[in-house]
Amino acid sequence: MQLEPSAGGTAAAQPAAETPAATQVALPARLGHILSLDDFERAARSHLPGPVFAYVSGAVERNASLRANAASFEHYEFVPRMLVDISRRTTATTLLGKRYAAPFGMAPMGICALSAYRGDLVLARAAAAENVPMVMSGSSLIRLEEIVQANPDAWFQAYLPGDEPNRIALVERVKAAGYRTLVITLDASIASNRENNIRAGFSTPLRPSLSLAWQGITHPRWTVGTFLRTIVQHGMPHFENNHARRGAPILSSNVQRDFSDRGHLDWDDLRTIRRLWPGQLVVKGILDVRDARFAVDLGADGIIVSNHGGRQLDGTVAPLKVLPRIVQACPEVPVMIDSGFRRGTDVLKALALGAKFVFIGRPFNYAASVAGEPGVRKAITLLREEVSRNMAMLGVNQLSELDASYLLPAGS
Repeated sequence: MQLEPSAGGTAAAQPAAETPAATQVALPARLGHILSLDDFERAARSHLPGPVFAYVSGAVERNASLRANAASFEHYEFVPRMLVDISRRTTATTLLGKRYAAPFGMAPMGICALSAYRGDLVLARAAAAENVPMVMSGSSLIRLEEIVQANPDAWFQAYLPGDEPNRIALVERVKAAGYRTLVITLDASIASNRENNIRAGFSTPLRPSLSLAWQGITHPRWTVGTFLRTIVQHGMPHFENNHARRGAPILSSNVQRDFSDRGHLDWDDLRTIRRLWPGQLVVKGILDVRDARFAVDLGADGIIVSNHGGRQLDGTVAPLKVLPRIVQACPEVPVMIDSGFRRGTDVLKALALGAKFVFIGRPFNYAASVAGEPGVRKAITLLREEVSRNMAMLGVNQLSELDASYLLPAGS
Protein backbone atom coordinates (compact mmCIF):
# COMPACT_ATOMS: atom_id res chain seq x y z
CA MET A 1 0.00 0.00 0.00
CA GLN A 2 1.37 3.45 -0.95
CA LEU A 3 1.11 6.06 1.77
CA GLU A 4 0.76 9.80 1.19
CA PRO A 5 3.82 11.88 2.11
CA SER A 6 3.77 12.65 5.80
CA ALA A 7 3.53 16.20 7.06
CA GLY A 8 5.59 15.05 10.00
CA GLY A 9 8.63 14.63 7.77
CA THR A 10 8.99 18.29 6.89
CA ALA A 11 11.36 19.18 9.70
CA ALA A 12 13.85 16.53 8.60
CA ALA A 13 14.57 18.49 5.43
CA GLN A 14 16.08 21.35 7.41
CA PRO A 15 19.88 21.41 7.62
CA ALA A 16 20.77 20.95 11.28
CA ALA A 17 22.78 24.17 11.52
CA GLU A 18 19.81 26.28 10.44
CA THR A 19 17.15 25.07 12.84
CA PRO A 20 16.77 25.61 16.59
CA ALA A 21 17.72 22.85 18.97
CA ALA A 22 15.29 19.95 18.60
CA THR A 23 13.06 20.41 21.61
CA GLN A 24 9.57 19.01 21.90
CA VAL A 25 7.26 21.86 22.87
CA ALA A 26 4.47 20.43 24.98
CA LEU A 27 1.17 22.23 25.42
CA PRO A 28 -1.33 21.56 28.21
CA ALA A 29 -3.73 18.71 27.47
CA ARG A 30 -6.60 21.20 27.18
CA LEU A 31 -4.83 22.66 24.13
CA GLY A 32 -4.27 19.34 22.37
CA HIS A 33 -6.52 20.50 19.53
CA ILE A 34 -4.10 23.24 18.44
CA LEU A 35 -3.06 22.54 14.84
CA SER A 36 -2.65 26.04 13.38
CA LEU A 37 -2.38 29.70 14.33
CA ASP A 38 -6.13 30.08 13.87
CA ASP A 39 -6.68 27.53 16.64
CA PHE A 40 -4.76 29.75 19.08
CA GLU A 41 -7.19 32.58 18.32
CA ARG A 42 -10.17 30.40 19.15
CA ALA A 43 -8.52 29.28 22.39
CA ALA A 44 -7.72 32.87 23.34
CA ARG A 45 -11.31 33.95 22.73
CA SER A 46 -12.40 31.58 25.51
CA HIS A 47 -9.45 32.31 27.79
CA LEU A 48 -9.37 36.11 27.75
CA PRO A 49 -11.97 38.48 29.16
CA GLY A 50 -14.09 39.90 26.35
CA PRO A 51 -12.66 43.44 26.50
CA VAL A 52 -9.05 42.21 26.41
CA PHE A 53 -9.73 39.85 23.51
CA ALA A 54 -11.50 42.68 21.68
CA TYR A 55 -8.43 44.90 22.08
CA VAL A 56 -6.13 42.27 20.55
CA SER A 57 -8.44 41.01 17.82
CA GLY A 58 -10.24 44.17 16.79
CA ALA A 59 -9.52 46.87 14.28
CA VAL A 60 -11.35 50.15 13.58
CA GLU A 61 -14.74 51.36 12.44
CA ARG A 62 -16.20 48.79 10.00
CA ASN A 63 -13.11 46.50 10.06
CA ALA A 64 -12.85 46.90 6.28
CA SER A 65 -9.04 46.87 6.25
CA LEU A 66 -8.94 43.91 8.64
CA ARG A 67 -11.09 41.89 6.22
CA ALA A 68 -9.17 43.13 3.17
CA ASN A 69 -5.87 41.97 4.67
CA ALA A 70 -7.19 38.42 5.07
CA ALA A 71 -8.85 38.40 1.64
CA SER A 72 -5.75 39.69 -0.20
CA PHE A 73 -4.09 36.26 -0.13
CA GLU A 74 -6.97 34.79 -2.12
CA HIS A 75 -6.11 37.06 -5.05
CA TYR A 76 -3.19 34.78 -5.94
CA GLU A 77 -2.96 31.07 -6.74
CA PHE A 78 0.14 28.86 -6.78
CA VAL A 79 1.77 27.28 -9.83
CA PRO A 80 3.83 24.36 -8.40
CA ARG A 81 6.83 22.71 -10.11
CA MET A 82 7.05 18.92 -10.27
CA LEU A 83 9.85 16.32 -9.89
CA VAL A 84 12.13 18.65 -7.96
CA ASP A 85 14.38 17.02 -5.35
CA ILE A 86 13.17 18.89 -2.25
CA SER A 87 15.01 16.75 0.32
CA ARG A 88 17.47 19.56 1.18
CA ARG A 89 15.02 22.43 1.45
CA THR A 90 15.36 24.94 4.25
CA THR A 91 13.16 27.69 5.65
CA ALA A 92 16.23 29.64 6.83
CA THR A 93 16.92 33.07 5.40
CA THR A 94 19.14 36.09 6.06
CA LEU A 95 17.74 39.48 7.01
CA LEU A 96 19.80 42.59 7.77
CA GLY A 97 22.92 40.51 8.23
CA LYS A 98 21.50 37.80 10.53
CA ARG A 99 20.54 34.24 9.59
CA TYR A 100 17.11 33.28 10.91
CA ALA A 101 15.45 29.86 11.04
CA ALA A 102 12.30 31.05 9.25
CA PRO A 103 11.21 33.90 6.98
CA PHE A 104 8.85 35.33 9.57
CA GLY A 105 9.05 37.06 12.93
CA MET A 106 6.95 38.79 15.58
CA ALA A 107 5.44 42.17 14.80
CA PRO A 108 5.29 44.76 17.59
CA MET A 109 2.17 44.46 19.75
CA GLY A 110 1.20 46.90 22.47
CA ILE A 111 0.08 45.96 25.99
CA CYS A 112 1.04 42.28 25.56
CA ALA A 113 1.55 41.94 29.30
CA LEU A 114 -2.18 42.48 29.78
CA SER A 115 -3.20 39.49 27.67
CA ALA A 116 -0.32 37.22 28.76
CA TYR A 117 1.69 37.19 31.98
CA ARG A 118 4.93 39.09 31.23
CA GLY A 119 3.86 38.88 27.61
CA ASP A 120 6.72 40.80 25.99
CA LEU A 121 9.29 38.69 27.86
CA VAL A 122 7.49 35.52 26.83
CA LEU A 123 7.62 36.58 23.18
CA ALA A 124 11.26 37.65 23.41
CA ARG A 125 12.40 34.36 24.96
CA ALA A 126 10.42 32.25 22.52
CA ALA A 127 11.82 34.19 19.57
CA ALA A 128 15.36 33.72 20.85
CA ALA A 129 14.83 29.99 21.39
CA GLU A 130 13.38 29.51 17.89
CA ASN A 131 15.76 31.94 16.16
CA VAL A 132 13.23 34.35 14.68
CA PRO A 133 13.20 38.15 15.11
CA MET A 134 10.96 39.82 17.68
CA VAL A 135 10.02 43.49 17.54
CA MET A 136 9.14 45.00 20.91
CA SER A 137 6.39 47.60 20.91
CA GLY A 138 6.93 51.04 22.38
CA SER A 139 3.41 50.77 23.85
CA SER A 140 4.44 48.01 26.23
CA LEU A 141 4.19 47.40 29.95
CA ILE A 142 7.65 45.89 30.51
CA ARG A 143 10.82 47.96 30.40
CA LEU A 144 12.71 47.71 27.12
CA GLU A 145 15.94 47.03 29.06
CA GLU A 146 14.49 43.76 30.39
CA ILE A 147 13.58 42.60 26.90
CA VAL A 148 17.00 43.13 25.35
CA GLN A 149 18.60 41.30 28.28
CA ALA A 150 16.36 38.30 27.58
CA ASN A 151 16.89 38.54 23.82
CA PRO A 152 19.91 40.58 22.66
CA ASP A 153 18.71 40.35 19.05
CA ALA A 154 15.29 41.90 19.74
CA TRP A 155 14.32 44.99 17.74
CA PHE A 156 12.65 48.03 19.33
CA GLN A 157 9.71 49.80 17.71
CA ALA A 158 9.12 53.43 18.66
CA TYR A 159 6.25 55.83 18.28
CA LEU A 160 8.16 59.10 18.10
CA PRO A 161 7.23 61.51 20.91
CA GLY A 162 5.76 64.78 19.73
CA ASP A 163 8.58 67.02 20.94
CA GLU A 164 12.22 66.90 19.94
CA PRO A 165 13.83 66.67 23.43
CA ASN A 166 11.72 63.60 24.25
CA ARG A 167 12.44 62.05 20.83
CA ILE A 168 16.17 62.44 21.33
CA ALA A 169 15.98 61.12 24.89
CA LEU A 170 14.04 58.02 23.80
CA VAL A 171 16.51 57.22 21.03
CA GLU A 172 19.41 57.62 23.46
CA ARG A 173 17.71 55.28 25.92
CA VAL A 174 17.17 52.61 23.26
CA LYS A 175 20.79 52.98 22.16
CA ALA A 176 22.11 52.72 25.73
CA ALA A 177 20.03 49.57 26.31
CA GLY A 178 21.93 47.78 23.54
CA TYR A 179 19.35 47.49 20.76
CA ARG A 180 20.85 47.28 17.29
CA THR A 181 17.69 47.67 15.21
CA LEU A 182 15.22 50.53 15.65
CA VAL A 183 11.81 50.45 13.98
CA ILE A 184 9.95 53.74 13.52
CA THR A 185 6.21 53.39 12.96
CA LEU A 186 4.87 56.18 10.73
CA ASP A 187 1.16 55.39 10.44
CA ALA A 188 0.05 56.42 13.93
CA SER A 189 0.25 60.22 13.86
CA ILE A 190 -3.05 60.42 15.74
CA ALA A 191 -5.17 57.90 17.66
CA SER A 192 -7.47 55.81 15.49
CA ASN A 193 -11.20 55.35 15.99
CA ARG A 194 -11.36 52.06 17.87
CA GLU A 195 -15.01 52.35 18.76
CA ASN A 196 -15.33 48.54 18.73
CA ASN A 197 -13.01 48.36 21.73
CA ILE A 198 -15.14 50.83 23.64
CA ARG A 199 -18.31 48.89 22.86
CA ALA A 200 -16.59 45.74 24.16
CA GLY A 201 -15.63 47.50 27.40
CA PHE A 202 -11.95 48.19 26.67
CA SER A 203 -10.50 51.67 26.94
CA THR A 204 -7.17 53.35 27.55
CA PRO A 205 -6.93 54.00 30.41
CA LEU A 206 -8.74 50.92 31.67
CA ARG A 207 -11.76 51.99 33.68
CA PRO A 208 -12.97 49.65 36.44
CA SER A 209 -16.63 48.74 36.12
CA LEU A 210 -19.08 46.05 37.18
CA SER A 211 -18.90 44.60 33.67
CA LEU A 212 -15.09 44.42 33.81
CA ALA A 213 -15.28 42.82 37.26
CA TRP A 214 -17.71 40.20 35.94
CA GLN A 215 -15.36 39.43 33.08
CA GLY A 216 -12.61 38.81 35.63
CA ILE A 217 -14.82 36.49 37.66
CA THR A 218 -15.88 34.48 34.59
CA HIS A 219 -12.29 34.12 33.29
CA PRO A 220 -10.47 32.93 36.43
CA ARG A 221 -7.46 31.43 34.64
CA TRP A 222 -6.58 34.83 33.16
CA THR A 223 -7.54 36.75 36.31
CA VAL A 224 -5.34 34.67 38.59
CA GLY A 225 -2.59 33.67 36.18
CA THR A 226 -2.09 37.00 34.44
CA PHE A 227 -3.74 40.00 36.11
CA LEU A 228 -3.46 39.22 39.82
CA ARG A 229 -0.08 37.54 39.39
CA THR A 230 1.21 40.68 37.70
CA ILE A 231 -0.13 42.96 40.44
CA VAL A 232 1.28 40.83 43.26
CA GLN A 233 4.72 40.26 41.74
CA HIS A 234 5.29 43.49 39.80
CA GLY A 235 2.76 46.07 40.93
CA MET A 236 0.37 48.03 38.75
CA PRO A 237 1.54 47.92 35.10
CA HIS A 238 2.82 51.18 33.62
CA PHE A 239 3.46 52.23 30.05
CA GLU A 240 7.22 51.91 30.21
CA ASN A 241 8.63 52.79 26.82
CA ASN A 242 6.77 55.60 25.08
CA HIS A 243 9.37 58.01 26.44
CA ALA A 244 12.78 57.89 28.07
CA ARG A 245 10.97 58.22 31.41
CA ARG A 246 8.43 55.83 32.89
CA GLY A 247 4.88 56.47 31.75
CA ALA A 248 1.56 56.41 33.57
CA PRO A 249 -0.04 53.30 35.07
CA ILE A 250 -2.52 51.54 32.83
CA LEU A 251 -5.44 52.58 35.07
CA SER A 252 -4.37 56.23 35.29
CA SER A 253 -6.35 59.02 33.68
CA ASN A 254 -2.99 60.49 32.66
CA VAL A 255 -2.36 57.71 30.14
CA GLN A 256 -3.64 59.83 27.25
CA ARG A 257 -0.99 62.45 27.92
CA ASP A 258 1.70 59.83 27.29
CA PHE A 259 0.35 59.34 23.78
CA SER A 260 1.10 62.87 22.63
CA ASP A 261 -0.18 64.17 19.32
CA ARG A 262 2.34 63.39 16.58
CA GLY A 263 0.42 65.14 13.83
CA HIS A 264 3.14 67.73 13.21
CA LEU A 265 5.96 65.18 12.64
CA ASP A 266 7.47 65.20 9.16
CA TRP A 267 10.34 63.72 7.14
CA ASP A 268 12.83 66.10 8.75
CA ASP A 269 12.19 64.33 12.06
CA LEU A 270 13.05 60.98 10.47
CA ARG A 271 16.20 62.58 9.06
CA THR A 272 17.13 63.63 12.59
CA ILE A 273 16.54 60.12 13.94
CA ARG A 274 18.77 58.71 11.20
CA ARG A 275 21.58 61.03 12.31
CA LEU A 276 21.13 60.05 15.97
CA TRP A 277 20.75 56.29 15.50
CA PRO A 278 23.96 54.38 14.72
CA GLY A 279 22.35 50.99 14.13
CA GLN A 280 19.92 49.60 11.59
CA LEU A 281 16.86 51.77 10.99
CA VAL A 282 13.62 50.22 9.73
CA VAL A 283 10.58 52.28 8.77
CA LYS A 284 7.15 50.70 9.29
CA GLY A 285 3.73 51.67 7.98
CA ILE A 286 4.68 52.45 4.36
CA LEU A 287 2.08 51.84 1.63
CA ASP A 288 2.93 54.45 -1.03
CA VAL A 289 5.88 54.01 -3.40
CA ARG A 290 6.83 57.66 -3.02
CA ASP A 291 7.06 57.35 0.77
CA ALA A 292 9.07 54.15 0.43
CA ARG A 293 11.56 55.80 -1.88
CA PHE A 294 11.81 58.87 0.35
CA ALA A 295 12.49 56.71 3.43
CA VAL A 296 15.28 54.84 1.66
CA ASP A 297 16.81 58.07 0.37
CA LEU A 298 16.85 59.35 3.96
CA GLY A 299 18.85 56.31 5.05
CA ALA A 300 16.34 53.65 6.08
CA ASP A 301 17.93 50.19 6.04
CA GLY A 302 14.61 48.42 5.54
CA ILE A 303 10.89 49.01 5.03
CA ILE A 304 7.89 47.22 6.50
CA VAL A 305 4.87 47.53 4.23
CA SER A 306 1.96 47.64 6.67
CA ASN A 307 -1.49 49.04 7.39
CA HIS A 308 -1.08 48.41 11.14
CA GLY A 309 -3.12 45.22 10.97
CA GLY A 310 -6.17 47.27 9.98
CA ARG A 311 -5.99 49.26 13.22
CA GLN A 312 -5.49 52.80 11.90
CA LEU A 313 -7.29 54.16 8.80
CA ASP A 314 -10.19 51.89 7.88
CA GLY A 315 -10.43 51.22 4.17
CA THR A 316 -6.65 51.35 3.69
CA VAL A 317 -5.27 49.13 0.95
CA ALA A 318 -4.03 45.67 1.95
CA PRO A 319 -0.20 45.68 2.04
CA LEU A 320 0.04 42.65 -0.28
CA LYS A 321 -1.54 44.67 -3.11
CA VAL A 322 1.13 47.39 -3.09
CA LEU A 323 4.07 45.15 -2.17
CA PRO A 324 5.39 44.44 -5.71
CA ARG A 325 5.63 48.09 -6.73
CA ILE A 326 7.46 49.02 -3.50
CA VAL A 327 9.89 46.13 -3.97
CA GLN A 328 10.56 47.33 -7.51
CA ALA A 329 11.10 50.92 -6.35
CA CYS A 330 13.48 50.05 -3.51
CA PRO A 331 15.76 47.23 -4.70
CA GLU A 332 18.67 48.20 -2.44
CA VAL A 333 16.94 47.45 0.89
CA PRO A 334 14.92 44.50 2.24
CA VAL A 335 11.21 45.16 1.90
CA MET A 336 9.25 43.40 4.64
CA ILE A 337 5.51 43.13 5.21
CA ASP A 338 2.91 42.53 7.93
CA SER A 339 -0.89 42.64 8.42
CA GLY A 340 -3.15 39.59 8.17
CA PHE A 341 -0.68 36.71 7.82
CA ARG A 342 -1.86 33.41 9.32
CA ARG A 343 -0.68 30.47 7.18
CA GLY A 344 2.50 29.26 5.55
CA THR A 345 0.86 29.81 2.16
CA ASP A 346 0.33 33.48 3.07
CA VAL A 347 4.03 33.83 3.88
CA LEU A 348 5.14 32.17 0.64
CA LYS A 349 2.85 34.33 -1.50
CA ALA A 350 4.40 37.47 -0.01
CA LEU A 351 7.92 36.13 -0.61
CA ALA A 352 7.05 35.25 -4.20
CA LEU A 353 5.86 38.85 -4.68
CA GLY A 354 9.23 40.15 -3.53
CA ALA A 355 9.01 40.51 0.25
CA LYS A 356 12.20 39.60 2.06
CA PHE A 357 10.45 38.81 5.34
CA VAL A 358 7.02 38.65 6.98
CA PHE A 359 5.98 39.85 10.43
CA ILE A 360 2.98 38.45 12.31
CA GLY A 361 1.34 39.85 15.43
CA ARG A 362 -1.98 38.72 16.87
CA PRO A 363 -1.48 34.91 16.62
CA PHE A 364 1.67 35.02 18.77
CA ASN A 365 -0.17 37.18 21.29
CA TYR A 366 -2.95 34.60 21.45
CA ALA A 367 -0.43 31.78 21.87
CA ALA A 368 1.29 33.63 24.72
CA SER A 369 -2.01 34.29 26.46
CA VAL A 370 -3.18 30.67 26.53
CA ALA A 371 0.13 28.81 26.98
CA GLY A 372 3.00 31.21 27.70
CA GLU A 373 6.40 30.60 26.13
CA PRO A 374 5.62 26.98 25.14
CA GLY A 375 2.54 28.28 23.32
CA VAL A 376 4.54 30.83 21.35
CA ARG A 377 7.23 28.30 20.47
CA LYS A 378 4.51 25.89 19.35
CA ALA A 379 3.01 28.61 17.16
CA ILE A 380 6.39 29.32 15.57
CA THR A 381 6.96 25.61 14.98
CA LEU A 382 3.55 25.10 13.40
CA LEU A 383 4.04 27.99 11.00
CA ARG A 384 7.62 27.01 10.15
CA GLU A 385 6.47 23.47 9.36
CA GLU A 386 3.69 24.85 7.15
CA VAL A 387 6.24 26.93 5.24
CA SER A 388 8.53 23.92 4.81
CA ARG A 389 5.72 21.58 3.74
CA ASN A 390 4.37 24.13 1.27
CA MET A 391 7.86 24.72 -0.15
CA ALA A 392 8.07 21.00 -0.82
CA MET A 393 4.77 20.95 -2.66
CA LEU A 394 5.80 24.01 -4.68
CA GLY A 395 9.10 22.38 -5.66
CA VAL A 396 11.27 24.95 -3.84
CA ASN A 397 14.42 24.30 -1.80
CA GLN A 398 15.56 27.85 -1.02
CA LEU A 399 13.26 30.75 -0.29
CA SER A 400 15.35 32.85 -2.67
CA GLU A 401 14.04 30.68 -5.52
CA LEU A 402 10.54 32.09 -5.09
CA ASP A 403 9.38 34.71 -7.56
CA ALA A 404 6.19 35.76 -9.30
CA SER A 405 6.41 32.82 -11.71
CA TYR A 406 5.07 30.64 -8.89
CA LEU A 407 1.85 32.68 -8.77
CA LEU A 408 -1.06 33.56 -11.03
CA PRO A 409 -3.81 36.08 -10.29
CA ALA A 410 -6.88 34.21 -9.09
CA GLY A 411 -9.40 33.68 -11.85
CA SER A 412 -6.92 34.28 -14.65
